[in-house]
Amino acid sequence: MTAVVERDRGRRLALAMRADERLMRAVHPIGYPLLEAVPGPVRRVPGIGVVVKDAGLARQVLLDGEAFSKRGRGASSDLWTPVLGESVLVNMHGDDHRALRRRLAPIFAPAFVDPLVQAALGDGAAELERRLLAGERVDLAAHVRQAAGAAIALLVGLDRGAIDDRLFREVTAITGMVRLSRPRFTPPQVRRARAALDELAEHSAAAYRGDESTVPGRLRGLGLDEREALGAVGAFVLTGTETIVSALPRLVALLVDSGTLGELVDDERCERAIAEGLRWTTPTPVMLRATLAPRELGPLRVRAGDRIVIATYAANRAAGGFDPAGSAATGLKQLWFGAGEHFCIGAPLAMAQLRLALGALRRVEADGRRIRIVERRDARGQLLPALAECVLEARA
Repeated sequence: MTAVVERDRGRRLALAMRADERLMRAVHPIGYPLLEAVPGPVRRVPGIGVVVKDAGLARQVLLDGEAFSKRGRGASSDLWTPVLGESVLVNMHGDDHRALRRRLAPIFAPAFVDPLVQAALGDGAAELERRLLAGERVDLAAHVRQAAGAAIALLVGLDRGAIDDRLFREVTAITGMVRLSRPRFTPPQVRRARAALDELAEHSAAAYRGDESTVPGRLRGLGLDEREALGAVGAFVLTGTETIVSALPRLVALLVDSGTLGELVDDERCERAIAEGLRWTTPTPVMLRATLAPRELGPLRVRAGDRIVIATYAANRAAGGFDPAGSAATGLKQLWFGAGEHFCIGAPLAMAQLRLALGALRRVEADGRRIRIVERRDARGQLLPALAECVLEARA
């Protein structure tokens, strides 16, 4: 009987992984197969750059700030500086980056983030739990978009309901313009991105001049001038909100499809499942760097000026298939959030949101229900692979 159960579990895990891979291919029908087809741990690809698909080599790049930078031709700065300005973490390097990160660190410390997430999103998580226990069907993707809207509102000092689907679509449309083969936005794309962020910037500026109950006001209290604070808020909105909208429904779909959601009976198993889910879905599937100095990357010598494309999703998945009870994620040291001085400063915020939502779903399953997905639809036209629709139902 045990062998039969194990075979069924393995079959469902395989089906869950294939479903997520189909999502990757659907959202990026050109970029995903292209990077998948690149052979070996590192390879120079004309028109793209030096593609790194090995976790050890990826970590080497991320930890070597003297040779590899977010600022330079083909790196993150080419994309985001025209939109956000010079002084935001996603396009900075060296001493200036370290100084700004130190000033921002207090608003991402768990002691600040955890109560903030509970205050902003706790009622929504409780409503998700209540509706599922009442037998209602709930679109998790829509729920997460609303939660992300609440998070954006908090960032810019708005009322929670002020960020609607229209504005959220404008924000995701900005990142949706990114292409592997195009290292920078076109002038019309820059104008469109700035127009979308200008609407938020007006509210952020007012919040900056107010008290410290909002994040912009808190940034003023930390010593950032208005330009720095508004740039930081814009970067948080662009890089943070779409990440959680992508990661959470995909993680839940993996757990539901594989039949393993009910195995998360304690916090330790939940943490392991989150790590495995983030490893497999990889919130930032590609990271970009510019080469400042020659280096050996495995068998390949890179030169100053080379564009480095770290295929983090490939590097993370090489550790093994998705298994929420497994330990494949352990040795990667959260590579999905980066490494070194550019390790994602918003990781505590993302983890707090994931724990909150999974906690609600765990309590539904603990009540003797089994959650299943009754409808799903892939998103289109955005950077991060995501489910546009993921309708859940809990049955006894």
